[in-house]
Amino acid sequence: MKYKRSERLVFMTQHLTAHPNQLIPLTFFVDKFNQAKSSISEDIRIIKDVFESDGIGIVQTTAGAGGGVTFQPRISYGRAEEIVKDFMGMLKTKERLLPGGYLYMSDIMGHPTLMDSIGELIATMYSDEEIDAVVTIATKGISLANAVARKLNVPVAVIRKDNKVTEGSTVSVNYVSGSTRKIETMVLSKRTLKEGSRVLVVDDFLRAGGSITGVINLMEEFSAQVVGVSVLVEAKQVEHRRFNDYTSLLKVSDIDEFNQSFLVEEGNCLEYIENEFQKA
Repeated sequence: MKYKRSERLVFMTQHLTAHPNQLIPLTFFVDKFNQAKSSISEDIRIIKDVFESDGIGIVQTTAGAGGGVTFQPRISYGRAEEIVKDFMGMLKTKERLLPGGYLYMSDIMGHPTLMDSIGELIATMYSDEEIDAVVTIATKGISLANAVARKLNVPVAVIRKDNKVTEGSTVSVNYVSGSTRKIETMVLSKRTLKEGSRVLVVDDFLRAGGSITGVINLMEEFSAQVVGVSVLVEAKQVEHRRFNDYTSLLKVSDIDEFNQSFLVEEGNCLEYIENEFQKA
């Protein structure tokens, strides 16, 4: 079958975006379309120009016998601003405030379009890091972790609070919950994460940081290196947080349960992305 250039561009665009951060040999497209490498290279140049000018991502090519093309999702600063603004609009409604100063976020975590966009944003922040897995805590963080891992093209490791027979042998640690101040346990199957992995930790909400501190301690049991921590929302007015190196999309403060009010502002993610672009 003879493919027109427009047809090749559609297929190649779809294939690259469906396989982010994966080296695809040029011979794959050469054999698929029965075209010379020079023609395929020109097609890739067209896609590269459009992707980078429209803030979709970066297309990198490598030469040589084992050469190919890799698509790295990387949104523009303007697109990041739009995502944060949309997220803020959803979160700031007063009906979200629950007893105890908690925020209802289950509908947000289950919003596929928003999670996909936030996944792109977080993946962009950590695009220069070598990441082997995204780690989260069951259950609210799973949809976020999957969205981020999809853009990074790495597996997800889900930490649970109890042992399950289907998990096989596990590693567990005790930690002090930042919200309840109680000693709790988190476990991870030994088969889930390879020893020495470089991991990105993501979660939905950060208060005192007890849970994520527990995750970091658990990663030490796997000799894993935590290269980043990213959360959707952080409580701004918290003293004695156990770590400070993290990114957040939004901050909440001045929670008043009696008047059903709270303040929402941008987290540090936009500043982080701006700094990353300046380094590039």
